[in-house]
Amino acid sequence: MKTIRSWSAALVAALVLAACGGGDVDVPGSVPPSGAPTARGNFTTVVSFGDSLSDVGTYAPATSLAGNGTAPFFGGKFTTNSDTATVWVQNVAATLGVPLAPAEVGFGASSVRCPVLPANCTAYGQGGARVTDPNGIGRSAGALTVPVSTQIDNHLARFGGFRASDLIFVFAGSNDALIQFSAFAAAVQQIQGQAAAGQISTDQANALGFEARTRAQGAMKQAALELAGSVRSRILSNGGQYVAVLTLPDIGDTPFGLSLPAGIRPDLTDLSRIFNLWLREGLAGAPVQIVDTFALFKDVFQNPQRFGIANNTTPACAADRISAVTGGRVTDGSSLFCNSTPGAPFNGLATGASAATWFFADTVHPTTTGHRLLGEAVLAQLSAFGWI
Repeated sequence: MKTIRSWSAALVAALVLAACGGGDVDVPGSVPPSGAPTARGNFTTVVSFGDSLSDVGTYAPATSLAGNGTAPFFGGKFTTNSDTATVWVQNVAATLGVPLAPAEVGFGASSVRCPVLPANCTAYGQGGARVTDPNGIGRSAGALTVPVSTQIDNHLARFGGFRASDLIFVFAGSNDALIQFSAFAAAVQQIQGQAAAGQISTDQANALGFEARTRAQGAMKQAALELAGSVRSRILSNGGQYVAVLTLPDIGDTPFGLSLPAGIRPDLTDLSRIFNLWLREGLAGAPVQIVDTFALFKDVFQNPQRFGIANNTTPACAADRISAVTGGRVTDGSSLFCNSTPGAPFNGLATGASAATWFFADTVHPTTTGHRLLGEAVLAQLSAFGWI
């Protein structure tokens, strides 16, 4: 990344300066939400919209031990799977004594909506899902990737609206960030190649790099405003009262982010920050509460020992073991196919890895311990809100 100068730090510094009072211009994200309930809720249902971080088992059939889509499954969640493995939203629901199941289960051309009791299957999050674009990560390989806007529409079609007893979570944007970063990184690589070949000057390369960065950041702004718009027009306007919206963590702190060249990693971090900035702006004055997972994950990354984490930089799941378990069908080490059961022939953990003390299952998803920490943080926030 020696050819293209980084403009991200200057952009973020300017935004921070403005947020601290440096200027009279309205600052995006500076007006907080307001008017959310302060009374304790009487929750009978947890409704969750999002992506793989909130996926409670959409793609379990793809991990069928028999290979025919039927139980038992050795995976199914984007974490270190086992018979007792749960993700954060399941932990929250269990603490509240509320049942929760996936709203849709399947893979490829075959899926079944609400395969269990209709009142319980209100976990809509799906691995690969984006905010509004149905072409999410993994869709070409069979992932359903129903976008969050459609997830909400599907809930409205089933129930007609939201109830006062619904505890509603919205946690999305990570896949939009990964897709936009991939496009930006590809553009940078092409620009650097042109510059190295003498086809364009250094100044031209810098200008093209700035344009590519601006496109990616603009797309994240749009995604954030679209998500905020869905919260307002689809959830709040249809009876949603107890609505918690989670910000993005710093994807630059994941093993994927840490694997990037130092010159480009800050751009990945900035995509998370920009999304969060405009998400807050889109929800300014809205009767919702925001859960800051950026701060939570940053704290765990910087102070792992405080949380009982021995490793927060390396995936616990081994790509070669998962490849062997899946007969070579899965080679990227996806935690969807990673099992942590000791001694099981389908165990996918790396030698010496632990689902109990390592934070990341794969390059972007938490272990069950990571999800436990997130769930505990969300519960603490719900308590601070006065909701529980």
